[in-house]
Amino acid sequence: MSEKATRNEKSSAWAWLFGRALHVYFVLTRSMTLGVRAACFDSEGRIFLVRHSYIAGWHMPGGGVERHETVEQALEKELREEGNLVISGEPQLFHVYFNNRISKRDHVVFYRVEVTQTAPRMPDREIVETGFFPRNALPPGTTQATYRRLEELEGAERPSSYW
Repeated sequence: MSEKATRNEKSSAWAWLFGRALHVYFVLTRSMTLGVRAACFDSEGRIFLVRHSYIAGWHMPGGGVERHETVEQALEKELREEGNLVISGEPQLFHVYFNNRISKRDHVVFYRVEVTQTAPRMPDREIVETGFFPRNALPPGTTQATYRRLEELEGAERPSSYW
């Protein structure tokens, strides 16, 4: 093997190592969390909301996107887990928000979906209560973020960049 070929191999190895180190650095310093949330409507036009045991208020269902999971896979999983909901038709991507109230690196992908419920969702340690509600009769304690997202969906407000 020539001296030039040996130098090229060493150079390639260092380039690969440097690239990996740079990737690890970016993951540690610039990583972000990604979540999904959805405005879920039944055939009567009612919206599905959940009340968690660990946070106050009524929220639209959703959760984190895990490694090796697409956003739509996470959406389907979270709706199934939080409400026994199945998406009818295609989810409609509405907007992506920066959720700086949670952390300086959290983003939420927000969808509008039509759903059917396969069975009532029984309370457990995570989900205390669920239900479908008419837009004009949301339960007391519905979060301001939920109200804002509904206003945006209806076109009454321009979508914010922040959750």
